[in-house]
Amino acid sequence: MYHGMINVYKEAGYTSHDVVAKLRGICKQKRIGHTGTLDPDAVGVLPVCLGNGTRLCDMLTDKDKEYVADFCLGITTDTQDISGTVLEKKDADVSAEDVEKAAALFVGEYLQLPPMYSALKVGGKKLCDLARAGKEVERTPRPVTVYSLEFLKKEHPCYTIRVACSKGTYIRTLCHDIGQRLGCGAVMTKLVRTKAGEFGIENALTLEKLEEMAKVGTLLEAVIPVEKMFRALPAVSVREAGFKALRNGNRLRAEDVTAFEEDKAAENAKAAGERVPEAASKADKEKGNAGAAGESRGVPGGEVRMYNHQGIFYGIYRYEAEREMYVPVKMFLPGDNVCG
Repeated sequence: MYHGMINVYKEAGYTSHDVVAKLRGICKQKRIGHTGTLDPDAVGVLPVCLGNGTRLCDMLTDKDKEYVADFCLGITTDTQDISGTVLEKKDADVSAEDVEKAAALFVGEYLQLPPMYSALKVGGKKLCDLARAGKEVERTPRPVTVYSLEFLKKEHPCYTIRVACSKGTYIRTLCHDIGQRLGCGAVMTKLVRTKAGEFGIENALTLEKLEEMAKVGTLLEAVIPVEKMFRALPAVSVREAGFKALRNGNRLRAEDVTAFEEDKAAENAKAAGERVPEAASKADKEKGNAGAAGESRGVPGGEVRMYNHQGIFYGIYRYEAEREMYVPVKMFLPGDNVCG
């Protein structure tokens, strides 16, 4: 079984659930989950979690996103994108400068009304299902944050923008809102997710490519280790005496935790047939030494990456000085990385 994440390039025509179903066949394992829905017509980055990496799904869903979107003024549809039914057409009698000024008003936090054609639920029912049944229900605007909005192309009445935003932001609704502000309406015609947290489109792999890798036995190369998502945390390891407590996900005595020895860990991991652990930076080593001494100085929240005495990653722990103990925050028990 594979454990970790794969940065999938979702192609048009696939739902996020389609991608998961396809990957289950490629990996020959059921424990797979995606980290945020992309509309069928949208393309781009869709991080997918495998094995014990599925414990990261909620964390990755909360990450900020970046998109490149095309929209055209003068058209309004029921779905707010080009796939919907046209509700109204108007002349876009505005200048490019007007469009940029209107868009700038949405940079920062604003209350966005979720579209009817979305997976959000009201009264236990998906809004999109209600919309397809011809029903429109009252929705509550939700706070979203647009960190930046840059115009990449201006060919009036059509424009291309790059948007960095918080989770839960509907880019087609943003385009719609810009059109409403201008008084002529707007419809999104194309959407590419270029970033989701640390995952970028430059490293995303198509399902076809992943299938090819599986056939020749190189799919593991596409699997990103869980520990990499916590790269900013210092690394420490437990002595052999504390391994039983670690294996069971229990608290660890400070005296059983020591500095992370990269060279030894890499050697042991290779001998055991495990993935070589992520190398720690000099700053990480120093933080790890501080933690191993029973202190959390310089460690945000006192959290560390915990490895066993053989250099295998087990999870995230937090040091509690008053008890001189490391307590588990999130465990990722290691497993077989071979797809069977």
